[in-house]
Amino acid sequence: MLKKIFNVILFLIAAVILLVYMTGYSYLFRGVQLTYLRGEDGPTIDDGKYFPSKEILKGTPKPWPTDPSYNRQKLSPALEKNLKTTETVSFLIIKNGKILQEHYWDGYDRNTASNSFSMANTITVLLLGKAIDDQRIRNIQQPFYEFYPEFSSKPFSKKLTLENLASMQAGLDWPDEHKNPLSKNARAYYGSSLPDVIFKDDVQENPGEKFQYQSGAMQMLGFAVGRAIQMPLSTYASAKLWRPLGMEHNASWSTDDLDVEKTFCCIQSNARDFAKIGNLILNQGKSEGIPIIDENFVKRMITPTINSNGVYGMGLWINNDSKIKHYYMWGLHDQFVIMIPEYDMIIVRQGRKENPERDSKSRPKIVEFYISEALKLAHIN
Repeated sequence: MLKKIFNVILFLIAAVILLVYMTGYSYLFRGVQLTYLRGEDGPTIDDGKYFPSKEILKGTPKPWPTDPSYNRQKLSPALEKNLKTTETVSFLIIKNGKILQEHYWDGYDRNTASNSFSMANTITVLLLGKAIDDQRIRNIQQPFYEFYPEFSSKPFSKKLTLENLASMQAGLDWPDEHKNPLSKNARAYYGSSLPDVIFKDDVQENPGEKFQYQSGAMQMLGFAVGRAIQMPLSTYASAKLWRPLGMEHNASWSTDDLDVEKTFCCIQSNARDFAKIGNLILNQGKSEGIPIIDENFVKRMITPTINSNGVYGMGLWINNDSKIKHYYMWGLHDQFVIMIPEYDMIIVRQGRKENPERDSKSRPKIVEFYISEALKLAHIN
């Protein structure tokens, strides 16, 4: 009797496993392994080591100089409390090209790599700019179907441009859900084939008419740039960003099982090197006075679209409603590179938990708090 029950249980388990594979949800096995079996309820900043990846190689390092007042002033109790509550692992303030404040927790230090999540969007858009500079892509209005001709026969898809993708106005059928294990986000993050996820559905709305943040749009942009440059995006990022900017460490870019970079997320790097991406944008595409990205392209990145209600440009979130105007890279769990042009300031925050409060336009309120605290630390009233 027990043997029969055991056999029935084995049969049911096998049937469930078969059903999961047949319905395209096999990625759930990896998802469960990397979350619930590790005591997590979703992606973490330490996930990079569990996925295949490609290296973004550095060149000759150019370390950040430190300000004469480096770490001399203590963080305020309010800031320390917030950073502790949200399990922050790094907090960095750079003023006038020098590190003013630098703090690490939970075993992290200046060399520790952490998951960028959607901060990678900014880097993907910068690579689009470089591909235009290199005449691999005509301009941001170039249609997506010129890279993937199969899209030319689909009504809305034929209208889709690279600018639509970079500005999150693609009109895809892609609800951006981070906590739903059956979502397209989860399938793209944990799955084995990005093309199977991205190209499964058609564009459902007229592109360019509605702002909707969609990870799938940034992955499609990565596909287009990759086809244009005819090399891995990680190799291109090394040649066009990591080496010219003098990054201190190699980075890694997570891929699917087909060796395709996840351009909607997942560059593993450290606070100091992420800050150099912010510095490049803050200086309108220049590094130490040398042009790296076309200035007009960077201006387009930091110019909010009308359809976004002023909150998003191309690969960057924007707040020109604030008394102190700023723009920023923003990833899951509040990974930030915040740029404040008025004060030539960059703030980097990496951590495990986010601050849930949003402003009237659904932007994270914590960004303005970090800016306020950073100005106090820089003795700016």
